[in-house]
Amino acid sequence: MAGFEKSIDGKKVLVTGGTGSFGHQVTSMLLEHGPEEIIIFSRDENKQHHMRSEYNSPKLKFVIGDVRDYERVKEVTKNVDIIFHAAALKHVPYCEFHPYEAFKTNVVGAHNVKRAAIENDVQRLIAISTDKAVKPVNAMGMSKAMQEKLLLNNNGKESNTVISCVRYGNVIGSRGSVMPLFESKVKAGQPLPITSAKMTRFMLTLPQAINLVFYALQNANGGEIFVKKAPACRMVDFAQAYAEAITGKAGYPLEVVGVRPGEKIHEVLVAREEMHRAKEADDYFIIEPYKSFYTPVSENTDNAEEYGSNTTVQMPKQDILKLLKETKWID
Repeated sequence: MAGFEKSIDGKKVLVTGGTGSFGHQVTSMLLEHGPEEIIIFSRDENKQHHMRSEYNSPKLKFVIGDVRDYERVKEVTKNVDIIFHAAALKHVPYCEFHPYEAFKTNVVGAHNVKRAAIENDVQRLIAISTDKAVKPVNAMGMSKAMQEKLLLNNNGKESNTVISCVRYGNVIGSRGSVMPLFESKVKAGQPLPITSAKMTRFMLTLPQAINLVFYALQNANGGEIFVKKAPACRMVDFAQAYAEAITGKAGYPLEVVGVRPGEKIHEVLVAREEMHRAKEADDYFIIEPYKSFYTPVSENTDNAEEYGSNTTVQMPKQDILKLLKETKWID
């Protein structure tokens, strides 16, 4: 995205959860421009070691720590200008069976990052959220919904720190995505597991997800949730398109395995109840904060349609293949 360079030129940028898929992509894009320093903050020393070797850049600083530890977060946040908060527990079934762990990382961790940002006069804090935070039915989504509420309290304007969130759906090939599983199944000649024949999901590439973050960085005033309009597809269509591209044969076998604990059939990026606060700008929805404690709900709420993976544009096969090629999952 053109224009974000001025937002990061000469700045110190902290990326929490920086050794994940988001951290790698945002680091690559940041290094093409002019930040003074990029601090990669995570608790996995092995991933930090590999990432240090991969980038071999003097602009990168690696710090071991956990967002659950406020004193460590406060220490690493000193003299930072921008925070991208991506540290999270994201796997739905694991969060479902270990909800307190999801709470400690996704809620307490976010609170620690916010407190430290305010105390250290960080200019901007952009946090990564998910479609699962909308109308949540699982522990992961509930914890991310609470993260949004906690961070955006007081309209995201705390002292000198401007705080906003971004929401997006499935990122193809990111950690925890279905692609590595599909790849291994096709190589083994085994059926591709499908939760439900009706399941739909939003689909984004990693660069698109990062561009949403940079858009928020440029346009945030505090308290907003930024959502990129994204295509969606039936997972049946996605699986068959991938398998056919790899094997050259149509009708690759699929196996309906049933809904996993906490899973939805469809996801939502903007709830109907949020639509009266949402404005459209180019390819984005921007959900504005409540103007005051007594802000009345719009009378048009009942007529608004939510922005869901089953109500937006469904990708045909050729668009799915184009997306898979773009993300290098097929030739």
